Formats: sequence, C-alpha cells, structure tokens
Amino acid sequence: MQLAAIIVSLVLATVGVALFGRAIAQILRFVLLGQPVPGGSRTNDPVARTVTVVREFLGHTRMNNWGVVGVAHWFVAVGFFSLLLTIANAFGQLFQADWLLPIIGSFLPWELVVEVFGSMMTVGILTLIVIRLANLPSRAGRKSRFTGSKAWQAYFVEYVILTIGICIMVLRGLEGALHQVEGYEAAYFASYPLVLAFDGLSTGTLANLVYFFAMVKIAASFIWMITISLNTNMGVAWHRFLAFPNIWFKRNADGAVALGALQPMTSGGKVIDFEDPGEDDVFGVSQVEQFSWKGILDFSTCTECGRCQSQCPAWNTGKPLSPKLLIMSLRDHAHAKAPYLLAGGGKDMEGNEKATAEQLKDVPAAALAEAERPLIGTAEENGVIDPDVLWSCTSCGACVEQCPVDIEHIDHIVDMRRYQVMIESAFPSEAGTMLKNLEKKGNPWGLAKKQRVEWTKEVDFEVPIIGKDAEDLSEFDYLYWVGCAGALEDRAKKTTKAFAELLNIAGVKFAIMGGDEKCTGDSPRRLGNEPLFQQLAQENVAMLNMAFGEDDEDPETKKPKTAKRIVSTCPHCFNTIANEYPQLGGEYGVIHHTQLLQHLIDEGRLTPVTPVDGLITYHDPCYLGRHNKVYTPPREIMSAVPGLRQQEMHRHKERGFCCGAGGARMWMEERIGKRINNERVEEALSLNPDIVSTACPFCLVMLTDSVNGKKNDGQAKESVQVVDVAQLLLESVRSRVEEAPAEDTDANPEPVR
Repeated sequence: MQLAAIIVSLVLATVGVALFGRAIAQILRFVLLGQPVPGGSRTNDPVARTVTVVREFLGHTRMNNWGVVGVAHWFVAVGFFSLLLTIANAFGQLFQADWLLPIIGSFLPWELVVEVFGSMMTVGILTLIVIRLANLPSRAGRKSRFTGSKAWQAYFVEYVILTIGICIMVLRGLEGALHQVEGYEAAYFASYPLVLAFDGLSTGTLANLVYFFAMVKIAASFIWMITISLNTNMGVAWHRFLAFPNIWFKRNADGAVALGALQPMTSGGKVIDFEDPGEDDVFGVSQVEQFSWKGILDFSTCTECGRCQSQCPAWNTGKPLSPKLLIMSLRDHAHAKAPYLLAGGGKDMEGNEKATAEQLKDVPAAALAEAERPLIGTAEENGVIDPDVLWSCTSCGACVEQCPVDIEHIDHIVDMRRYQVMIESAFPSEAGTMLKNLEKKGNPWGLAKKQRVEWTKEVDFEVPIIGKDAEDLSEFDYLYWVGCAGALEDRAKKTTKAFAELLNIAGVKFAIMGGDEKCTGDSPRRLGNEPLFQQLAQENVAMLNMAFGEDDEDPETKKPKTAKRIVSTCPHCFNTIANEYPQLGGEYGVIHHTQLLQHLIDEGRLTPVTPVDGLITYHDPCYLGRHNKVYTPPREIMSAVPGLRQQEMHRHKERGFCCGAGGARMWMEERIGKRINNERVEEALSLNPDIVSTACPFCLVMLTDSVNGKKNDGQAKESVQVVDVAQLLLESVRSRVEEAPAEDTDANPEPVR
C-alpha cells in the first residue's frame, strides 16, 4: 500500500507540476498577444491596487452580496490557499504515517486552521454543489445562471474540492488515532468524531489508511492540476489564480468597477487623435488579438458563474445576449486561435496573411480554421459573436457591477460596435436616422436649435439664457444643462419645467444655454460612433468653457472665481459631462437634479407640505444609480413628500432592472424577445402602485409607453401615473408661500464629480 501510494503520488505530482508550469507560460504568452494599454492606466497607484485585491478577496465584497453563496465560496476560496501546506503534510505521511510538518505540525493555531477550514471548505463546497444542482439549466432554462456554462468542468472542480476536503478531515481523524488522542480537545474539535471512529484499529491498519487517503488527496490535487493545465480555457478552475491579476489591473485603482465613462478609442496602446489619425490606426475590434491584453486576461478569468447573465435585461427578456456566453465565446475563440497567433499569424487591413507558409507549417489545422472565423458574424458566416448579441446590449452595467472577478464587459462590447459602425457601417437601420440628425441638427430628433428654448415660454418666470440675457455664468449658481430630451420631448419637458420652477421657488440663480449646445454624445458613443461623439463633445466643451469664462483665481480663497457648476435632469448627460468630458479637457462640477433638490429640502429652501397620497415605487435609472451610485437622493425626496408610501420593486438599487433605452437602444426597435420596458413595468405594476417614479427622461419615456400600453390592454388601472420625482416634489411644494431665502444661504452642494 505504501509503495503504491508513493509511486502514484510522485508520478502524478511530477507530471502535474511540469504541465502546470507550461500552462502558466502559455497563458502569459497568450495574454501578451493583446494590444498594449495607454501607459500607466493599469499600473498607477500600486499600493491602492494591492489593497483592492486584498479587500476584494478576503472581504469577498462582490460575492457576499449573494448571501449564503458568498459565505460558502469564501470558505472554499480561503480554504484553498490556507490549506496548501496540507499537501506537503500528505507527502510526508506517505513515508511516515504519523509524520507532522516541522515546527507548526503540532502547533495549536495551525491545527485549528486545518480543522476550521478543512471542515468549512467541505461544507461550503457541498453547499455550492447543492445550489448548482437546484439550478440545473435542464429544469430552470434561461432562469438558471448556469445555462451555457460548461457543466463537466464545474462538476469536476467541485467534486475534486469535495474529495480533498473529505481527505483532509479523514487524515486528521487518523492522525488523532495514531497519536492516541484520548479525549476531546481543541486541536481536533471538528474531526474528533472521526478520531473515535478509528479508535481501536491496529497501528498497521491506521498506517495503511493514512497512506491510502494521503494518496487520494495528492492524486485528486494533481489530477486537477493536470486537467486544468491541458485546458487553459477552463475558467472555472483558472479564475482562482487569474482573478488576482485581473482585479489588480482593473480600470480604477481605488476598486471602483468599470462603469461611468467609456474609455477613449485606442490603437497600439495610444489614444487615437481623430483630427489627425495615424495611417496604421485600427478603429475598433474586428479580430480577437485587437483587444487589449487586459481584455484577453478578462476572457481567461471568467469563472462562468452566470451572475452577469442572471442580471442582464437582454437575457432576461429572451434576447441572444448573455454577458457570460459572450465572454466565454471570446475566450474559447482566442485560446483556439492562439497557436496561429503565436506562430506570427495575422491579417492586415486588406485581409492578407502576414505570416509566411514556413511560419505556419506547424500550426494545427484547428487553429488555422479558427483564424478564418470572423469575430462578428451570423451563424451562417460562422461568426464568433452574432451581430444581434452586440446590438442587444443596453450598457446598463449590471454585468460589470455583479462580476466577482472584475470583467469589463461593456468596454469590450463597445469596442466591437466601434468597428461595426466605423468600418463596416453595419448597425440597426433605425440608429442611422439618429446619427444623421445629430450630424445635421445636433439633436437626435433633428429639430431646429431654436426649439431648445421654446419650453421657457411655458413657465411664468424668466429663465436667463446665456448669450441673450447674460454673457457668461459668473452671476449664476448653476448652469442648468437641459439636454435634448428635456428640451424637445414633450414628456421630458414636464420634468424640465418642474425642476426650473423648483429652482425659481428656492431662489437658486441658474441659466441655460441658448440653443447652440449639441447632444452630449452619449448615444453615438455607446452605439460605436466615436468620431461623432468627439465632434459633439469638443463643440460642447468649447461652448461651456466660454460660458463659464476665465478661470482666474480669487487671491484670497485661491479658488476659481467662477465655480463651474452644472446640474442636469438627464443621467446620460450627467454621466457624459461628469465622467467623459474630462477626457477632452472639460472639467466641471456636475450634479444630478435629484441631488440638488435633496440639498434644497435639507436647507429648508424647499418645503413639501401638500400631501400626495398613494403608493409609489421608484425605478433606478442605470446611468444615475449603477453607473454613478446615486441611489439615496431620489428616495429622500419622496420620503419628504407627505402622504407617499414607498415600496421597492424586487430589483432595485445595485440590482435595478434597465428600462431598455441605454446603450443607444432608445433609438433602436426591439425585434427579439420581450420588450425590456414591458418587463420592468410588469414588475412595477405587480405592486399595484398609484405612481411609478423615476429620475431620467429616457426612463420616463420608456416606462410611460409601456404603462399606457398596459392601460389600453386593461392590464393597468387608469389612475397609475409615471412621473419624475421633481414633478412630485413640485406638486407638494407649490401651495406653500415662502419668504425669499436669505442671500447668504448656501444652495450649492458639493458636486459629485
């Protein structure tokens, strides 16, 4: 028994270590096939990045949002690393049954670590196995987050961990019996029942059992190592190693997820200058090797857990996009194509092969065939990613928010969209109308610029206009960026007028642009038309800088004389100006209207007094909530309005469900599956509310359209309203006659950006 155990263990260990070393080298070479990233963007502030990795791993900050799953996974993950020395102990036990690690082998703290994590890792993996079995795709279909995952790989990993956990505890029991533990003691607090079970066996029998279970433990460990080494695309196993660098190299050193701003388009690791692009600049991604090395690391790190899939509005409404399956497809394609790329293969812009026949002579036929597949193409074209997958994305950010290993799905989707739009001119036809209107008129509806200020004639107070009533913003507290929807769309204009009236009541000095401003560029950028975004944004930045005037410092405060404060009722405008205009030199302090209104209520400048009776439920706009973490102000405003009874939808805040308008989907028809706005409205109506509120003009349009459709079909009561929180607040404030606010009252909360 002992000889067989030694031979089997040493052979498997030797093969496993050799293959594992080769696999690590392969993955490193594979990841480095990706394009460079702008200098320092992934390595700045190494201390903060290291702290982020430690916090996310030890705190399981993302996983613990999933309750029992997070706790079980924590014990499995931490147990994997904390119990590595038990393998060394098992090797020693092959040669001497009662062998213990030197120094720490009988050290009580170490024994407690083995007892705690050995037992809890076993319980944890059993819990995860039960959860997986309870969510079998064959039973749950699309509702299972494991749909599309490689089941054999997951079960293999889970049962190996279970085997190792059982072996650790059995070996602890055998150790106790060999060392003649006579009574319960702390060092064997979890394994003591096994000590009792083995009590009375002869020393020879105990020794043979030790040899056997030590061999099983070692064999399971190294069979696992051999298997994953031969399957470098086995994310369910490799994520336990690759997650650490993937988190360390995430976009934000402080640990924030890759939401908010989109990254500028780069080529060869440099940001493309659209006024003078280089001859060799590559626009977007049409080949897997055109992703950055961080993108390829992302693909390799995916653990196929399906949390992104379970939260994705496209997947949940029957569309072909699953963020998990997208990343898996890119990973498997990249790994299959890697031998061709590592041999020097690749195509130029005209589709000609760069490598010689001599270079490619040893490349496997499967890799050569994979290299011929288009990255984006239909099933008939043998494409890796179907175009419908790309155009189903609303860029809501649920996938990025939920991913426990910090994969940046949206950036990769937009990079592929950029190629489709800019090089292939292949995108949904309805979006073409929006792009033409933006190019000609500067707004998605193609309306004349003078109509941007028409709403000001519908209020009974003066709204100052820059360029007409004032030269610049030096005398005003805020520039109110009305946005295209707020100025031109009838339903959104109600929010615009309500907010302006509230500012007037509160005595806040504000002004608006005179109609020469353009769309901020949110939709064209997320559609993939980066040059149009750049054009619109640069014109707006120049106009804003002129409106704010010179940034001379006050000699006493050492601060700019003009505070560049902007308030917006549109989260898409808010996000773009706050997070993306700095990429073009536009640094402003931007807040959302709900933040300013909450501040004015807190300051006593707005006092809701008239009750607004009814049950209300609030829909979190993705670009306000998930992308910018503004969740509290809208709810605080509703709480301040007398009579309202709030009730949250099942999916809210970080797990809020999209309305379907983001990612330029506002301008594209939904032809596949269920309409996303209908799914969201059905969830809202299940609470039987009197009011559905939101804080975004896009959401307002989408929710209103769906509610009206439900009313026509008799599925919603006629009295249910869809309104912005500003309209609710105005309804409650209007009847109060307030004294003019004191001139020294501060109505300027700190901007969030």
